[in-house]
Amino acid sequence: MLLGKQVRLNRLFNRKSGNILVIALDHAIGWGILPGIDDISRTMEKIVEAEPDAVTMLKGTAENVFSPFAGTIPLIMKSTTFAPYHPHYDTLVGEVDDAVRLGADAIAVGATLCGDHQAELLRQLASVVHEASVVGLPTVAHIYPKGVGEKAQYKAEHVSYAARAASELGVDIVKTYYTGDPESYKQVVRCCTSRLVVSGGPRLPSVRDVFQMTHDAIKIGARGVTYGRNVWQADSPGLMVTALKHIIHNQGTVDEAMEIVQQS
Repeated sequence: MLLGKQVRLNRLFNRKSGNILVIALDHAIGWGILPGIDDISRTMEKIVEAEPDAVTMLKGTAENVFSPFAGTIPLIMKSTTFAPYHPHYDTLVGEVDDAVRLGADAIAVGATLCGDHQAELLRQLASVVHEASVVGLPTVAHIYPKGVGEKAQYKAEHVSYAARAASELGVDIVKTYYTGDPESYKQVVRCCTSRLVVSGGPRLPSVRDVFQMTHDAIKIGARGVTYGRNVWQADSPGLMVTALKHIIHNQGTVDEAMEIVQQS
């Protein structure tokens, strides 16, 4: 592995646990101006104060909002986005040069598989992986088998396919769905040869559900999580980050995490 890429990965992953907690703030184009990111500057302040291992955002947000926190935590620049008007098509909106210019420690690429655009999106992902590797920049794939339908996309066979596809293309960190239970998720972990992290997806019914999913995934072999709505739409986003770090880095329990957020 290139030294530059190893340096950046070491900055991203916690040295004690070898795991990572990323907070995603890249939702506006894909999901609209959701509560929790409408005042993005204030949300950023709350998140960064709690010190997750990294944050993910598009280049404009990074340039306009992240500069006061530059150098405090790593930045992952998202280079693609989908939208309500093309929910299964992740279009390129940022380049490797942008990520380097912004001082990012990784570049993230979205890809929807099992649908009409799979060939084009895999080609796009492979191209970014190649360009990033030349400058020693790690790549993160936000990759999901959405083309099989809303219910089937969470099945282990389809999630495993998506995770393995990203690994085959040389992606360093693969972000994809949790399959709903530890036993089925074992298949995804087994099939993925890259670092695997769990996507938060839609907001879960309760905070305990978030912690349970995190705990179970880490126990099975996930190397971390990337959460958005389940953190910045919570009553106390900072305490959510602290509680999640306790599970991810300290092998904390769900009950212990609940005690942390109940401090509010």
